[in-house]
Amino acid sequence: KGRGNNLTMLFYSFFKTLVGKEITVELKNDLAITGTLHSVDQFLNIKLKDIRVEEQDKYPYMLSVKNCFIRGSVVRYVTIPPEEVDTNLLQDSARLEAREQKKA
Repeated sequence: KGRGNNLTMLFYSFFKTLVGKEITVELKNDLAITGTLHSVDQFLNIKLKDIRVEEQDKYPYMLSVKNCFIRGSVVRYVTIPPEEVDTNLLQDSARLEAREQKKA
């Protein structure tokens, strides 16, 4: 197990707590999709339902799409509602990760 795997599992665990919440996923091609998080897997692939595209005039072919699967490797950013962020949990996880890095 390397550092990347631990970080991936940290994000995976965090995203699982957001299932059912509305998030915005910005892709590396600049397409931003907002929808309800339906599921996430260990590769950080994301399934969204009831989606809408932020710039509809730029991506008109997305108007008829209601649900989508997003491969984790094409995600640039994920924006989540501020009230869904447990800062204490994130700080604790970051401290734990830093401790693990010092041991390695």
